[in-house]
Amino acid sequence: RLGEKTAGLVDGIMKQAANADIPLASNRVGGMFGLFFTDTAEVTNFSQATACNQDRFKAFFHAMLRRGVYLAPSAFEAGFVSASHSDREIEATIRAAGEAFGEIA
Repeated sequence: RLGEKTAGLVDGIMKQAANADIPLASNRVGGMFGLFFTDTAEVTNFSQATACNQDRFKAFFHAMLRRGVYLAPSAFEAGFVSASHSDREIEATIRAAGEAFGEIA
């Protein structure tokens, strides 16, 4: 179930990024996920991760923070979904991401 929650969150965020025409890649496993502001389809190594747009990540992080969503403050850290995150919280996070992407586009 945790993997399903994480997949729903990440897929929703990816859809919001696509709607805002913001290039974004993601990785996820279990309850852990990463978001990478890049045109690259996959980020699988250090050099790809460090080539991502760090300034856009910072802008997204602060836009989400203003909406009450606390993500890891570095693009090189993972985010985590827990069993205590409800569908309502995941949906609210996806909506907040859509608003944040609109702000930073």
